[in-house]
Amino acid sequence: PGGSGQVRALREDRPDLADEPPALSVRHLGKSYPGFTLDDLSFEVGRGRIAGLIGRNGAGKSTAIKGILRFISARGEVSVFGQEIALREREVKQMIGYVGGGFRFYPLKPLAAVRRAYARFYPRWDPAGYAACLSRFGLDEGKKVRELSEGMKIKFALALALSQGAKLLIMDEPTSGLDPLSREEFCDIVLDLVRREGITVLFSTHITSDLERIADDILYLSRGKLLADCPLKVWQSRYWLARFPSPERAAACSAIGVKPVREGFEGLLLRENLADPPPFPVFEPSLDALMIHLEREQENGL
Repeated sequence: PGGSGQVRALREDRPDLADEPPALSVRHLGKSYPGFTLDDLSFEVGRGRIAGLIGRNGAGKSTAIKGILRFISARGEVSVFGQEIALREREVKQMIGYVGGGFRFYPLKPLAAVRRAYARFYPRWDPAGYAACLSRFGLDEGKKVRELSEGMKIKFALALALSQGAKLLIMDEPTSGLDPLSREEFCDIVLDLVRREGITVLFSTHITSDLERIADDILYLSRGKLLADCPLKVWQSRYWLARFPSPERAAACSAIGVKPVREGFEGLLLRENLADPPPFPVFEPSLDALMIHLEREQENGL
């Protein structure tokens, strides 16, 4: 029931990206596997902004990040602060810090040993900055990696990335194993880094509440295609989450991704198509609600 079976892509022109090369520019990124294709992905992340990369499991988020970082071979072009990574990979990667979900390397080694090995690869390694990160994050270099909690492992990975001189942080599900308080603390740290130091962040996660707190922009992937590339508030302001007494009423209103809920039926409505005020209950949609109903509409259209 409901909707047109099609979800229109939303891409907004970004004047903030016009004056200087963006922190990250991705052009026609593609990768094919049996049963899945990352399809011609193009987007930019402006300097000093936090971009959230979202989508259901299997949408292509990790494949996109691996392609950007050249962890896998992929079609397309990637530039960081105007420099193409394929042409100057060693130099460009000095500007990128990568933080994944947890820290899985050298579990039996103390942090000091890991730091010594890591720092050798970065000519601009900042010992004073690293010491400041240790103090700020409450890290003890005498501890072994396996002795750290998941939250402390993430902080250690972040300390390494920041101390190498990274100006672009690319993070793939960094908060997936953290409890709510640790996630809150991590998001506060990232937001503070962006505000104080002008760091740029590409943040892939399925925990969309983290992005609602800190993200400037949203990149929404579905089945390997980019369906939204715009500021977070613009995407949310495009829709109302509406509640209907029946699926027939939802269909009559061209609701998107209608599904049953305890109070009746819910779906998304394009605000541009609505009378003011609408004749039924409407709410501001969360990122979770947007993803759920847009994905459902995609499934209805298959």
